[in-house]
Amino acid sequence: MGFLKRIGIDSYMMMLVATVLLGVILPAQGMAATGLKYVTYWAVALLFFLYGAKLDPASVRAGLLNWRLQGLTFAATYVVIPLLGLAVVAIFGGLLGPQVTLGVLFLAVLPSTVQSSIAFTGMAGGNVPAAICAASLSNLIGVALTPALVALMLHQDGGGISMDAVVKIGTQILLPFVLGQLLRPVIGEFVKRHRTLTLTVDRGSILLIVYSAFSAGTTSGLWNEIPVQSLIALILVILVFLGTVFGLMTAAGRVFGLPYEDRAVLFFCGSTKSLASGLPIATALFPAATVGATVLPVLVYHMSQLLICAMVAQASARRRARPDAAMVS
Repeated sequence: MGFLKRIGIDSYMMMLVATVLLGVILPAQGMAATGLKYVTYWAVALLFFLYGAKLDPASVRAGLLNWRLQGLTFAATYVVIPLLGLAVVAIFGGLLGPQVTLGVLFLAVLPSTVQSSIAFTGMAGGNVPAAICAASLSNLIGVALTPALVALMLHQDGGGISMDAVVKIGTQILLPFVLGQLLRPVIGEFVKRHRTLTLTVDRGSILLIVYSAFSAGTTSGLWNEIPVQSLIALILVILVFLGTVFGLMTAAGRVFGLPYEDRAVLFFCGSTKSLASGLPIATALFPAATVGATVLPVLVYHMSQLLICAMVAQASARRRARPDAAMVS
């Protein structure tokens, strides 16, 4: 277990893999599936309520003063990576199939991670306050912007988002988030003091969504329509995608002359994509029978980014610990 932790594989990642396998081998059906649907709905609502209660507007305002870094990070998340996603789909879409291809586009417009990108920035000796602002702002805007970008992409492809999906986004995600922000003066300190509560809701809701999505895919026969070679192709495509994103973030930090601490923020906040935000939005936007295939690229990207970011952050920390070492990201 010590070796696995050093390369970024923790118990939560193993639970994610186990949950995927459980949904494929032993899916929820009948009344169990119906009960799971309601539990998952309210778990997601609670998750975004706590997000709203945790988000400190003051830290966002302070971090915005570093406008160049915040602008670059925002552009990376919502302009550069979506454009790269379109290019990846144009090149490799034929290998992946329509549902998985849609999942790659959905992945490309997701907001940045929060906890992990900030933690990796701190581990690497980067600008943590700026990382808090970048990640928080990305998720604050992404709650509304990600569904809008998905709607735009589906419209371009001749599809669209149903009014039910719009209502679900509003009631399950936006409304709890706004309520959490409004009640932050009352419950904010309580939420901060009880990090175990928020971590349990965060990870527990993700595991529920993963199990529900992959169960629905199994009972609908979706996995029979996705051949093994497509899954292997997906992993390879996502690794190429992620590697290109990391390369672009590294190059951008140097081209724009950012100091090391800000380059670390751009690298970790600009390149990562949020599973915690992505899965609830996916369940609101896409049919239950196909959402498992749609979020598959997000899961592959998420696990890959955690592994690689953990190794990069640890390597950067070791280099910075050497007094004669150059500070590079």
